[in-house]
Amino acid sequence: MNIIKNRKIFAICSLAIIVIGLLMFFIKGFNYGIDFTGGTLIEINAGKYIPVDEVREITDEYDKNASILHGGENKSELIIKSTLDLSNNTVTEIVNKFAEKYNIDRSSFQSEKFGPFMGKEIRNKALLSILIATILMLIYISWRFEFNFGLAAIIALVHDVLIMVAVYSIFRIPVNSSFIAAILTILGYSINDTIVIFDRIREESKLYPKESVGNLVNNSIKKSLTRTINTSITTLIAVVVIYILGVEDIKVLALPLMIGIITGTYSSLFIASPIWYELKNRKIKTAK
Repeated sequence: MNIIKNRKIFAICSLAIIVIGLLMFFIKGFNYGIDFTGGTLIEINAGKYIPVDEVREITDEYDKNASILHGGENKSELIIKSTLDLSNNTVTEIVNKFAEKYNIDRSSFQSEKFGPFMGKEIRNKALLSILIATILMLIYISWRFEFNFGLAAIIALVHDVLIMVAVYSIFRIPVNSSFIAAILTILGYSINDTIVIFDRIREESKLYPKESVGNLVNNSIKKSLTRTINTSITTLIAVVVIYILGVEDIKVLALPLMIGIITGTYSSLFIASPIWYELKNRKIKTAK
């Protein structure tokens, strides 16, 4: 496995996904969830499973684009998300129709309204958190290793975020507050994986100072490969199980985590180290 030799192939693959994703983003934008657009949330503890088709017979009268989710034990809870600002009278009408049709007690209903300002606040705070975390990581890695390691790690993190954005844009996956939480989680996971490989490169550099930079990177990745893949697979298995068995609220968090774990592992192996290789070679050529 010669990652340095094939680094341009890996870079082109990533760029292709990112470019397609960004094009989709600029053409159609994100499929924002209720957290960002504002709207109305109705939760119904029906006590039994009600098929989506039957739910839509009622909700389509008010919002044909409403999101219908099932949750709770035996999927007995209904979660209806509408991006429309439904009036209290409309919500009451919907509740009454479900109560009459399925003989549900009215104390089993809950409704909540969201304003679009909430999504704006979440987005701004998330961007600020990412910016602060990125700067602190750059400072820490530069201090413990060297600036080029820090710069390569940050570029790899940006790559992970852009891939996540691309996947959500291409497949029109709803973007909600769980997506933001997953992004922040993945940043921590990915940087940890990258640091392990960088630490190996640093050790190899001390043990074999006359070895070429390309060989140092390839050998370091080979020696870290088993640990990296095993860690990622075990983590991924846990998240996949949560996604399969979890309720809808958990699934919306597990999905971006699955994408992020795969992307973070890929970038640690095939993006971060080749970027450091390029930066190191440029520094060597400049010194000559």
